[in-house]
Amino acid sequence: MSVLEKARIEFIQVCNDRCINLSRTIAVRPLSPHDAIGDAEADFVIKKGKEYVIEAEFDKAHGQAFTSIACRWNGTLEALLFLELSDTRNRGIFVASMNAVLRSLKLATGTNHCLDKDPTNCGPEITQRLKARFGIKRFGLIGLQPAILKALVNRFTRELVRVVDLNPDNIGSLKSGIEVWDGQTELTRLAEWSEVGLATGSSVVNGTI
Repeated sequence: MSVLEKARIEFIQVCNDRCINLSRTIAVRPLSPHDAIGDAEADFVIKKGKEYVIEAEFDKAHGQAFTSIACRWNGTLEALLFLELSDTRNRGIFVASMNAVLRSLKLATGTNHCLDKDPTNCGPEITQRLKARFGIKRFGLIGLQPAILKALVNRFTRELVRVVDLNPDNIGSLKSGIEVWDGQTELTRLAEWSEVGLATGSSVVNGTI
């Protein structure tokens, strides 16, 4: 059973426990790069138009998902719970909508992509938490996120950081002094080298998790 299927089972239980009316509606829409990430640095793939953020609204609460498919969807919570999750489009809709519902129930925070300077600031914050939890380790970043990679290198040095990505434009290039390995062919190599793995959340939506 996939991570997302397990999440769906727990999500259904939450809806049942809270006695949520399953006929209530959810609306999903794609966001423009500016609405998704604001005035953040141009190196983010959202800015390049190769990936998208979709946003779901439920009971005036919003949740987002990072996806390769910009789409719209309107439906009931019941319809959402039975989406076919083998489809990339549906996975994005489900994750964004689940985020919105959990946000409305005050069971989740941070359900929206950070804006403006926050994506850059989030790198040092993540590495601070990694240092506190794991200490000095070999870190493998699964999915290139430039601000996070830069912060990992700054805190732990290039010798202790590796990264893989699926984007052909990134593979083989140097980012923050680190060669980007091919996520299709060198993921096992990364896993064997790493002591701690850090995967971007989009791996749930694109099915590579």
